Amino acid sequence: MPNRPVLDFWYEFASPYSCLSALRIEKLAEEAGVALRWRPFLLGPIFAAQGWNTSPFALYPSKGRYMWRDTARRGRRQGVAIVKPENFPQNSLTAARLALAGRDGGWTPTFSKALFRAHFCEGRNIAEEAVLSAALKEAGSDPNVVLPLSRSEEVKGRLKAEIEYAKSIGIFGAPFFVAGDGELFWGDDRLEEALEWAQDGR
Repeated sequence: MPNRPVLDFWYEFASPYSCLSALRIEKLAEEAGVALRWRPFLLGPIFAAQGWNTSPFALYPSKGRYMWRDTARRGRRQGVAIVKPENFPQNSLTAARLALAGRDGGWTPTFSKALFRAHFCEGRNIAEEAVLSAALKEAGSDPNVVLPLSRSEEVKGRLKAEIEYAKSIGIFGAPFFVAGDGELFWGDDRLEEALEWAQDGR
């Protein structure tokens, strides 16, 4: 479909709500005739600017308890079993760098979905090289070639630039959806609305 409207999908690998969106967004976008740009980034620097040294779901226990119950309910509706990893939030730096490195090869979406499933459906640690390597292999990439890219200055700079751009347009959480006209939508429960907005060309 030529000249499809575009929706930017900003996501953080340590975010269970981002996981829910990542596992369903492609089908919904295809049905809406909307092209996606997968934009992995880190919330840590954004939270730090707000005075938080970790996720608000970890800082505020009642908020955290609600979030895990809510994501379990939402996951069940879409046939996804969400589990709480032993450690939360996990270090997602290498994961984000790898996802950015995959843009040129076109495997970012497949890698991202595989890593989200490992993290929030299997409870794996996404900072472990074995977990990252398994997701890379599922995406058809060679870990021996790609893992070193996550340590390259080019990819490091790309991630820093993405985080700064996210800050500049007002992103403060994940997932975030940004339509072509700059309209912002925050949260997995706003995905359908974001696609409708993008579809209408507003």
